[in-house]
Amino acid sequence: MTLALKTDLRDYRSSAVRNVVSFALTSASVQANQRFKYYKTLCQEFEQEFSLNSDEFMQKFESGELGDEREYFDWYAAKRGLDIWHARREILSGVSV
Repeated sequence: MTLALKTDLRDYRSSAVRNVVSFALTSASVQANQRFKYYKTLCQEFEQEFSLNSDEFMQKFESGELGDEREYFDWYAAKRGLDIWHARREILSGVSV
């Protein structure tokens, strides 16, 4: 896939715009990695506590097999965060300017 960058910034050279966009993508990639690692650690802590992996937890939680314990909602949020930041991390790692 190829994306085009459209800008009306005529006062800047294309190399300067490229550098700024590249910096922004790199910063976003670093942030995505940090958040992914954070949510991964949270999920691993829940997995150890409940002796259940996060994918199995999600199936049981979403099917109503588990109760309404606060920890389950925290785990659910952590797993959703993990999935979101994993996808963003993957997308950003495949982008170049």
